[in-house]
Amino acid sequence: MSYVLEVCLIALTLSTTITSSVGAHPQATAPAAQDLRAGISVELAFARNAAPVPEADHAGSLIVAVTRNGGVFLGIKPIRSAALAESIKAGRSRKIGNKVYIKADARTRYANVAKVLDAVRTAGDESAVVLLTGQRGTPNPGTPNPGTPLPPYGLVAQMGVPSGNGSRATVLQLLDSGRLSPQLQINDQPIPWIDLQSSLRRVLPKSKNKVVLVKADGSLPYADVVRLIDACHSLGARAHLETRGR
Repeated sequence: MSYVLEVCLIALTLSTTITSSVGAHPQATAPAAQDLRAGISVELAFARNAAPVPEADHAGSLIVAVTRNGGVFLGIKPIRSAALAESIKAGRSRKIGNKVYIKADARTRYANVAKVLDAVRTAGDESAVVLLTGQRGTPNPGTPNPGTPLPPYGLVAQMGVPSGNGSRATVLQLLDSGRLSPQLQINDQPIPWIDLQSSLRRVLPKSKNKVVLVKADGSLPYADVVRLIDACHSLGARAHLETRGR
């Protein structure tokens, strides 16, 4: 009788533990995970200023995934970078969608993402992409209850050198220093990472037309580039990503 009671107590304990784990809200420091429709699993870069993009989860949305080792997928199908532009064109011709969402692993080299950006530019006149991100912090009041899937989040990034006012754009650059942390520069002046936002605020114009051209060495982690774009968004600046096609 004692043995049966012990077994029942163990089963009850396991059941309670499993239920608590499933219903618990993820911590802010947990790996970024989004409840997109069936897709490629990657570890997303975090951002504090990303906005909800629920349309990324709609059937037929153009999502390009980049894995940590540089593999490229359109939806869930592997694809070569060289063929990506034509596939995006075909998707647009079938009216699947004009906006392209890039779902890249935070740890992949930026060069792998830059190839995708070049393909998107080659595909047509789309001048911006949405970089899907994880979101730090707790949900704002009014968001779904803990345990309810949150919408995808993302940062908008323009592509290429700003047309017509490239000379007035603030240049934010990341250089591979060969050390643990890359070198950060604003208009060719080195600055510490901790001063990124305050230094950027000082050099940006007071007008609403704030433009930042972001450059980065291809060997650096993609997460570092997302960090720069996130800083631009926090100050109301439009971030442009330099690509080979410019």
